[in-house]
Amino acid sequence: MYIRFLFLLYRIYTFFVRPVGTGVRVMLIQDGQVLLVRHTYLEGWYMPGGGIKRGETTEEAARREAREEVGADLGEVRLLGVYSNFEINRSDHNVVFLCTDFRADRTHDSEIAEVRFFPLTSLPADLQPGHRRRIEEYAAGVTSPAFERW
Repeated sequence: MYIRFLFLLYRIYTFFVRPVGTGVRVMLIQDGQVLLVRHTYLEGWYMPGGGIKRGETTEEAARREAREEVGADLGEVRLLGVYSNFEINRSDHNVVFLCTDFRADRTHDSEIAEVRFFPLTSLPADLQPGHRRRIEEYAAGVTSPAFERW
């Protein structure tokens, strides 16, 4: 409940300040399945990811977020694209990586409620729209870097 309250305060803050944010997402694919997370403070499923810390590269942030949110150690990662999102009163930019070479024990920090693999052909109904688009593009064979709206 505490995290939900902080998230509400954050949304009020973004309404007035309208910050520009940059974050990372990691599409973790193995055996025709994608590894997704459900947060304690948001509805629906997401690819693991989050903000970039000061002095951290986008790849370092992706590796850290994957470790924190799903207990994954990543091998080679590849840039899928940079996507812009202008919803919820912000200018948000997501750098999305693909990783098919990883080990995940599914341990996670307190902001994650659940970690689960889903077949690429049977994604959850409440998968967030931008995440769904990126995963469906991958499943359809669209793998060249893209720079568009989330």
